[in-house]
Amino acid sequence: MNVLARVSAVMTNAPIILNVDCDMFVNNPQVVLHAMCLLLGFDDETCSGFVQVPQRFYGKLKDDPFGNQMEVLREKLFGGLAGLQGIFYLGTGCFHRRKIIYGVAPASFAAIKHEREGSLSYEDLLTKFGASMELVESSRNIYSVEIPPKPMIDITSRIQVAKQVSTCNYETGTHWGEEIGWSYGSMAEDILTGQRIHSAGWKTTLLDTNPPAFLGCAPTGGPASLTQYKRWATGVLEILLGQNNPIIATTFKRLQFRQCLAYLVLYIWSMRAPFELCYALLGPFCLFRNHSFLLKASNHGFSIQLALFLSYNIYNFVEYKECGLSARTWWNNMRMQRIVSISSWLLAFLSVVLKTIGLSKTVFEVTRKDKSTSDGDPSTHETDPGWFTFDSSPVFIPVTALAILNIVTIAIGVWRHAIFWMTIGNHDCQNIGEFVCCGLMILYLWPFIKGLVGRGRYAIPWNVKLKAWVIVVAFLYFCRGD
Repeated sequence: MNVLARVSAVMTNAPIILNVDCDMFVNNPQVVLHAMCLLLGFDDETCSGFVQVPQRFYGKLKDDPFGNQMEVLREKLFGGLAGLQGIFYLGTGCFHRRKIIYGVAPASFAAIKHEREGSLSYEDLLTKFGASMELVESSRNIYSVEIPPKPMIDITSRIQVAKQVSTCNYETGTHWGEEIGWSYGSMAEDILTGQRIHSAGWKTTLLDTNPPAFLGCAPTGGPASLTQYKRWATGVLEILLGQNNPIIATTFKRLQFRQCLAYLVLYIWSMRAPFELCYALLGPFCLFRNHSFLLKASNHGFSIQLALFLSYNIYNFVEYKECGLSARTWWNNMRMQRIVSISSWLLAFLSVVLKTIGLSKTVFEVTRKDKSTSDGDPSTHETDPGWFTFDSSPVFIPVTALAILNIVTIAIGVWRHAIFWMTIGNHDCQNIGEFVCCGLMILYLWPFIKGLVGRGRYAIPWNVKLKAWVIVVAFLYFCRGD
């Protein structure tokens, strides 16, 4: 994106930049008009640093089987951000002011601190933008409204300049990726760039038109969906644990406190993974050791546990119904939250921790997006894009292990209580709550249960099953006690 920003600067130097992914297309021909109304319609341009269009998808699968259409997130979170500093930068479907990409602060703040960027010397601009006279001159036109832009007579004369600013080593010794352009240092460079813009004092605007402005392609299948979630979670955790932490931006820059909290909602995604994994292991552990961590139904405290469980799920379900979504969509998203937390978020957490202590490096993984059918209801299972597919990726190992562990511990628990019934007679089962927890976890992980006995690309590969079994055996060995 920084290369494209520099090339467009020396070719046309337009003050507005439209950023759209290669797998998206314009669906509403009036989108540019609507965006320009928002960019130019406020009395104070600070209110509209960029205009972000929420992501929507064509050929959506019925009931969102992979939980990646993000309709509730779009309706609830993005709408709520309008009362703060505005929506996040989502990496596509965005109309930017070129000057905010160049790191220009809003005019009101610049006047207070006497930081008029138009007063930057030629040497300062050369240090920031690199050794291209044409790029420096174009940046001066953007920084200062007093300097009239020079009309481009012959764009073809700038081809050699465009080649110069797009070379691999052009950014060496410049401020590209730090103070100007799209920010480096995280796989989620879009979120980080948007946070930098908010930290400068800008506000942003949401544009949600009918019909949708842009339509894109959502990933289908297990590998593509989980890879995408892993990349997102890795990127936002890199921001949280790095020098671009939003708490630091709130303390020392102009990021508002509530906007900081909104960013933290995203950034703690993968931080939840180890805690959710521990909770997911409590049920199997208790069944294996014949312990109980839940209160009996006859205990007065049981009503508190039940109320917490029901209130969370009912509230979540009501949110989906308010967005016009089906109960099956709600269940699919609940199921995918558990799967993603134990797979993508867990691996993202581990990879960032290893990177932080210097034992590993994060690697950018491209999400493969296959074209889906328009109605999500193909005639044969072999071409059903709503079925979970598998490959040999490590992301499937922890979920497969947890699915096997729940099956094994339920079998052990049933066998133990059956022996008690046959030998003792009237036996009071102490583990009803744990049986329910393990049964619910099996329902959450049902795609992996089917994958254990599936065929072809709908089957979990044998090397993944073997590694999962090793983890299960090791867990049971260390939990066996004296």
